[in-house]
Amino acid sequence: MRPLHIALAVLVTAVWGVNFVVIELGLDHFPPLLFSALRFLVAALPAVFFVGRPKVAWKWIVGVGLALGVAKFGLLFIGMDRGMPAGLSSLVLQVQAVFTALFAALVLSERPGRTRVLGMCVALAGIGLAAVDEGASGPVLAFVLVVAAAACWGVSNILTRRAAPPDSLNFMVWVSTVPVLPLLGLSLLFEGWDRDTEALASLDPGGAGALLYVAWVATVFGFGAWGFLLRHHPASSVAPFSLLVPVFGMSSAALFLGETVSPLRWCAAGLLVGGVALTSLARPRPAAVPRPGSVPGSGSVPGPGPGQERVPEPRPETVKG
Repeated sequence: MRPLHIALAVLVTAVWGVNFVVIELGLDHFPPLLFSALRFLVAALPAVFFVGRPKVAWKWIVGVGLALGVAKFGLLFIGMDRGMPAGLSSLVLQVQAVFTALFAALVLSERPGRTRVLGMCVALAGIGLAAVDEGASGPVLAFVLVVAAAACWGVSNILTRRAAPPDSLNFMVWVSTVPVLPLLGLSLLFEGWDRDTEALASLDPGGAGALLYVAWVATVFGFGAWGFLLRHHPASSVAPFSLLVPVFGMSSAALFLGETVSPLRWCAAGLLVGGVALTSLARPRPAAVPRPGSVPGSGSVPGPGPGQERVPEPRPETVKG
């Protein structure tokens, strides 16, 4: 990769890592489901009028929109609202790589080799350590919600692979149109009209800034730039950069939110990142050739995102948060 493209890859992972801090700040201004709905509304408008018509079947756009937008981000935002720290969320969400590999084995008949199985076990050991650490100091339910969000991200990755979108930005903008109404409906049902209208009526520059960051910077710019990299380089060259997302997430949470990282959590981070690297970079042994294609988040490596473009080689794939 050229130095400029390497710099762009690092910038995107930094944007995605810091995004967890911005989400936590935004949750001080909005209820979680409303915040998630507004994120996709702002990401889709006005971009949807400039990216052209969808380039894949609507069933894939709706499927990914529900799995990624409604389920993954809804659970992530609720988990963080209930006390899951931003830095730990950026780390735990990367277990989506394990879920993606498991679902690929079940749905796409990709048989994981020994290295990938070892990576899954190491990553799950990291999740176990993180769960022990969080159980001793934080709400377990919030931790479980973020793990469930990672599983939903894995589902959306498989759907994205089956969709094989030729244009990641076009795909993500159209996917962003799907979650808006379901999330708004769920917000009205569970968070209430009064709470939602109060949040909108009291919108201030801090809340607006958080919303614009998660919508335009993390979603539109982040996924668009990642798709550009995947169109110009093999996924195996781009994917490892997404392992920097929890590094930026945990460090920015410590810097801006004052979050402390216990020795046990550092051990969990090392196991999880190492396991994700093994899971993502080891080649699967497909029983049948799967349809190629991916977007950020369409394969095994993080990067939400979430929160997780090219039509290349059999691969590890990638995303954020």
